[in-house]
Amino acid sequence: MSNEVYAFALKSTLDEIQNACPDVTSNFIFKDGKILAKDKNTEEENATQTINAFDAITERADTLGDVETITIQSAEGKVNITTTNDFYLTTVSSKEADEKYVNTLTRILIPIVIRLSEKIQPASVESEAITIDQPEPEEDDADEATEEAIDAEVPDETAYEEIAEAEDNEADQPEELEEETAATEPEEIETVEPEIDTGPLLPEPPVTQLIVENLKGFRVPSDTVRVDEEVIQQWSELYGDNKINEVEVEALNGKTIRCKFKQIKNSKDAGKGIVKMPEKIQLTLETQQGELVTVKPIVE
Repeated sequence: MSNEVYAFALKSTLDEIQNACPDVTSNFIFKDGKILAKDKNTEEENATQTINAFDAITERADTLGDVETITIQSAEGKVNITTTNDFYLTTVSSKEADEKYVNTLTRILIPIVIRLSEKIQPASVESEAITIDQPEPEEDDADEATEEAIDAEVPDETAYEEIAEAEDNEADQPEELEEETAATEPEEIETVEPEIDTGPLLPEPPVTQLIVENLKGFRVPSDTVRVDEEVIQQWSELYGDNKINEVEVEALNGKTIRCKFKQIKNSKDAGKGIVKMPEKIQLTLETQQGELVTVKPIVE
């Protein structure tokens, strides 16, 4: 879905949040360094400076896994940056603002609007076939056409004479007919044997059943899952030098997705038989944390 559609839905939501909570002085949503939506009180220059400062911090640091919110506190108020569905919501509020109330509004309304916007599909207009009725011929014209067709089918005496003469010519030239018949005989078609690949056969990709866990945080790729180190090691031992850059994940409902993968960073999660999955992939598979999925490598 285009950013314009998101901007229309999200801007209305941001305005409603500010109407419901006047202590929120400014709020806007950005993604990939670009502002997608902002309320009427947010100046674009101030929002751009905030995004640049945020990008500068994240570029100098490693990926902040499992971090959902960053809060900057000051004497006059605070700035809160929250991640959801690959979007970053920035809320500026006064020190009198009720933090729980603001969090309830932002963490419930924004994800709901995003999910509803993603499910909206433009109505497809199918072109209808137009049949043009051909005018029926008048009776007089039809009768004339029938008479002409009958006359054309009945040969005259000259035609009979020409046919008889052609038959005599064919009887006088048997050798020419034999040569023409031999020339029209089809040539033998050479059979090409298909080439057989004699390379080593790779074993079937192993299917591993894992438990879904949420993968959240700033700058976490939405198209990448994290897999247990032991599972990745088994793949490496099985396929050696063959490249494995992607995996196929299948949910219990039969939905599948092909995506990138990385090793789980946290050592305490090693050997637990889990796959950490961002929210976007969970929505695509219609699965959630705690459910089982199967993962198999895509071998090149």
